[in-house]
Amino acid sequence: MNPHDRIIREQFTKQAEAFSTAPGITDRAALQLLVEFSGAGSDDVVLDVACGPGLVVGAFARVVREATGIDLTPAMIERARALAAGEGLANAKFVEGNVLPLPFAAESFSIVASRYAFHHFPEPKAVFDESLRVLRPGGCLLLADVFVSGDRAKAEAYNRMEKLRDPSHARAMPLEELQGLFTRAGLPAPREAFYNLEIDLEGLLSRSCPDPGSAEKIRRMFEDSLASDGLGMATRREGGEIHAHYPITVLAARKPGAGR
Repeated sequence: MNPHDRIIREQFTKQAEAFSTAPGITDRAALQLLVEFSGAGSDDVVLDVACGPGLVVGAFARVVREATGIDLTPAMIERARALAAGEGLANAKFVEGNVLPLPFAAESFSIVASRYAFHHFPEPKAVFDESLRVLRPGGCLLLADVFVSGDRAKAEAYNRMEKLRDPSHARAMPLEELQGLFTRAGLPAPREAFYNLEIDLEGLLSRSCPDPGSAEKIRRMFEDSLASDGLGMATRREGGEIHAHYPITVLAARKPGAGR
């Protein structure tokens, strides 16, 4: 296992419970948006790349033939299996493993999705290409993730802050770069949807596992962002507390080829 993968496993083992129960992660409307945006139906076979606690898999499993999730962190896979069992989702499956390469045959799935994961990948283009490899012609590739400001200084500040908050963070991309993953791979320009993942700073920090001393640095970065939106997160005070949001995009396109 490479050093970054070890950090991911360590961080998400620590965060497993807090992450999987956070309001922004469990939000049903956001999960339903993914299912509807993909055009999922009863004949589809779905893969969720870096599935975490299995919430996306569960949302798809309610409407498709079979949904599979893969994740590097055993603690997340355990939570995902428990969630599926508790909701009686017999068509939900989970695999512990890496995404480079994905341990699936080419053209195995009619929908391949990934939510809130690409900013953790040091090689996002390689993961995108693997996702496309296992997707059937005519199938839907769906990516939901945070995107950073097109202002370089704000993007760099955001990525510094997130690396402090979560050492498994690699790099969040601007919207144009996320869109370019699709067009570079020969897919049509993706359809787009947007929403904001609202947070309060102290609640966010309580669910995070920053290195010792980093929490105060993060607080200062949010304080500094109040005047000029230096993090690109619409930082503001509400009732004496600092609030902000993560801007999220959902991008989807179909792989060229016949049928689903």
